[in-house]
Amino acid sequence: MRKFLVVLDDSRECLNAMRFAAMRAGRTGGAVQILAVISPAEFDHWAGVGEVMREEARERITVHFEVFAKWMRDKHGVTPELVIREGEQVPQILGQIRDDAEIGILVLGAGTDRKGPGPLVTELTRQSGSLPCPITIVPGDMSKERLEAIT
Repeated sequence: MRKFLVVLDDSRECLNAMRFAAMRAGRTGGAVQILAVISPAEFDHWAGVGEVMREEARERITVHFEVFAKWMRDKHGVTPELVIREGEQVPQILGQIRDDAEIGILVLGAGTDRKGPGPLVTELTRQSGSLPCPITIVPGDMSKERLEAIT
């Protein structure tokens, strides 16, 4: 089964990437894998405090994921899978793609401000020639109606 890999973060454009992945998976019989990456910089404290912060980050991610998962199940008949990794974001995304041979497409949302599409899109498009799967970049300001029309 082909999986659409989407990165869960706090960016506004993440929402359109989730929508696109769910719509495409629902229409093509694919699956959605949602990857959240916890930065190690969040835990540069004493060991005990770092562990508490790590667990709180996992809980926040799980709650955020459940909102998307319910929407995907209810609207598109897709039950997404959550993967949480720790480390720097780009190496962890690339590692997940290498570790899961069923990932067929990486779906990213592009930012809409004047600074460009965002650091994640910028870095991964630089490496796109050597990725084992294609990247779909979804404009962050694309309407739900337009997404539905193209998926």
